[in-house]
Amino acid sequence: MSPQLTFWSGLGLLVLLCWYLFTDSEAKKRILGTLLTVLVTAFCVVSVSPPFDVKNEKGEIVQKGKIPLGLDLQGGTSFLINLVAEPVETTNDKGQKTVEQRTITKEMVDQAVEVIRKRVDRFGVSEPIITPQGTDRILVQIPGLTPEGLQETRDQLQKVAKLEFRKVHPQSAQIVNGVMPPDPNYMRLPHIDTDKDGKVTERGEIIVRKKVDLEGIHVIRAGAGLEAKGWVVHLNFDSLGADIFGKLTTEVYNDKSQLAIVLDGKVISAPGVNDGPILGGRCEISGSFDEKGARNLASALENPLQTPVKIIEERQVSASLGASAIKSGIYSGIAGLVLVAVFMIIYYRFVGFIAIIALMVNCVMVVGAMGMFGSVLTLPGIAGLILSLGIAVDANVLIYERLREELDEGKLLKPAVQSSYSKAFSAIFDAHVTQFLTAAILYWLATGPVKGFALTLTIGIVASMFSSLLITYTCFEWAFLYKVLNKISMLHLIKAKRFDFLGNAKPIIMASSVAVLLALAVFGVKREHVLGADFKGGDLLVFSAQQKVTTDQVRSALAGTEVQNSAVTEEHVGTHEVISIRGDHGSAEKVKTILNEKLAANGLKFEQTETIGALVGKELASKSALALALGLLGIFIYVSMRFEASFAFGSLIALGHDLIITLGIFALSGRELSLIMVAAVLTIAGYSINDKIVVFDRIRSGLRDRGNRSIADVMNNAINDTLSRTILTGGTVLLTVLALYFFGGPVLNDFAFSFVVGVIIGTYSSIFIAAPIVLWWARRSGSDLSEKAPVEHTEVVA
Repeated sequence: MSPQLTFWSGLGLLVLLCWYLFTDSEAKKRILGTLLTVLVTAFCVVSVSPPFDVKNEKGEIVQKGKIPLGLDLQGGTSFLINLVAEPVETTNDKGQKTVEQRTITKEMVDQAVEVIRKRVDRFGVSEPIITPQGTDRILVQIPGLTPEGLQETRDQLQKVAKLEFRKVHPQSAQIVNGVMPPDPNYMRLPHIDTDKDGKVTERGEIIVRKKVDLEGIHVIRAGAGLEAKGWVVHLNFDSLGADIFGKLTTEVYNDKSQLAIVLDGKVISAPGVNDGPILGGRCEISGSFDEKGARNLASALENPLQTPVKIIEERQVSASLGASAIKSGIYSGIAGLVLVAVFMIIYYRFVGFIAIIALMVNCVMVVGAMGMFGSVLTLPGIAGLILSLGIAVDANVLIYERLREELDEGKLLKPAVQSSYSKAFSAIFDAHVTQFLTAAILYWLATGPVKGFALTLTIGIVASMFSSLLITYTCFEWAFLYKVLNKISMLHLIKAKRFDFLGNAKPIIMASSVAVLLALAVFGVKREHVLGADFKGGDLLVFSAQQKVTTDQVRSALAGTEVQNSAVTEEHVGTHEVISIRGDHGSAEKVKTILNEKLAANGLKFEQTETIGALVGKELASKSALALALGLLGIFIYVSMRFEASFAFGSLIALGHDLIITLGIFALSGRELSLIMVAAVLTIAGYSINDKIVVFDRIRSGLRDRGNRSIADVMNNAINDTLSRTILTGGTVLLTVLALYFFGGPVLNDFAFSFVVGVIIGTYSSIFIAAPIVLWWARRSGSDLSEKAPVEHTEVVA
């Protein structure tokens, strides 16, 4: 679909949505709602068809999909490259020399991006991704890179290739030998030779002009060629370079001198100019080159990096492991969808089918939006998609539980449905906004696959609002029109709802406080073991074998070596049975060498490699802490605006309680924190506030017409009235997360585990912790939760 058609289609849908929102006619709402549902679904299907690559029986791509797969799904290698700020020597007016660190500018990054893009294009790979990251880094993702070409790729990406042409002093040999005094306008540089095996030998020194006569940036084309004297490199200059080169060779010819070709501070060739000045803007570099050496040098010279770079992070995944990850994601999605659908039908019966219709449209919308935005689907992105199913069905649970209350009050079915949507809207809106805040912050600060998770979750949150409110309401309207819905029957989870939560708050909060302290202690003691390679740097190596290899065999092979302390575990990724080895930074290649020597008979295949520098790990840790702090701050500000500062304080304390205990249990389980866990923690925070907002919304409603009841009574009634929906919303998300836990594979297993714990703890705190803290803070700060009732009417929390 063309951009113009996409724009006008989107504008048309927006006009229809505004019409739907502002019309009071039931008939128009029904027709507009149906039209919007059909058009949005069709628009998403058409714009993203086919969503993924279509392959024939030979595995060849016959139709390109609209949603590109991340490297963790299609296989390939990702490099994070850091531009190194070189020290620069400057001289002031007094002749004093100082060394300053050069600042990396946007122009340097842009130049490096273009150079790297040209070098990668020479590998012949399809659709590499090369993008700046921050102010001094570049992310390079190369799909389908073979292990054999990995080292060559590393070398080419990091090769600076600073090319210069300098005039050689006519008496260079005499100055080197001490026969003549040095010339202050000239300097010494090493003169090297490189043989066909790549071995570098020094020929001595050569005296060249200090001032660079011609820089390599004027080279517009460089190519390797085979001639009678062997492999050579041909250079073509731009117009300015050709003019400078002509003058330079004229000077060299007249002085009967030589022309030094300097690469990275070393003279690789110093030919004479014997046949007259070279005025055509072309020259030739000859030496002891083989084909590979000549081509690599030509590539570096044609695309010279003006700023040194260093690979600080490397991640590699095989295509077979990516295919297994896709299967795991599909199984997780299907299992999550089936579990939610079965629950909704059993518990809500006929109206459960309406929720399932909305859920299916929600899935189509999320996939369609990903295709339109050109977002890359990663394995964490699949987790975000599956999790969005649980979030979408939560809104339906809130509406249906409100509907039950309206019917219990004796209202007729149609007015009860209309009232339930009206009254549930504020809770649904607030809950989705807080989740959107945390997802947006995560997207802003995240990198790599986690950014894909944040984007998918953000799209899912927006789609959930549309599907749960507009689509389900439209279905109800048609059911009423054709009189196919005259009575609603639902199961009831909790009927007796008169527990005194506020009166029993003291022992519960004391027990929770002890749990928080224990969790902090556990995390503190296990901190070094809990932080994974993503946060402290290190290597991860994953391999499979044709003949089964046990973890004991691997440990035995590594015993007595410098990598013997590496952690070895067995894991399952889809149909793949693999072994993971985690060690210190730089250990992966050593482990590979040892295993290839000692376990070669087992047919090892290295499926995944990750190398993360300590600097990157520290930065990820600081970014994660910043993301969490900003997420909690955003929640605090929003809840303060929508409710009252006491509610914001209570939600913040309850969230801290949830996250600390979740991390404590995670540490106690012996798992390692990885980058995806940042997404888990922030998502848990966003989801945990949902239940609390539902309770707060009911408390706010009760305070408006509380009559002679105390605030404690209002809060108790609110918690009791929302008890079923609090448990049910947590339960529906648990269904989708459990599907991730059992079918998502090792990458998402830790994520799912933490989310299971987080949802359970979050549901508990929404019922037992949040409201008492709100009341306690209001009492201590002297705030009124309502204008009519003073806080001192209650004595529930010390």
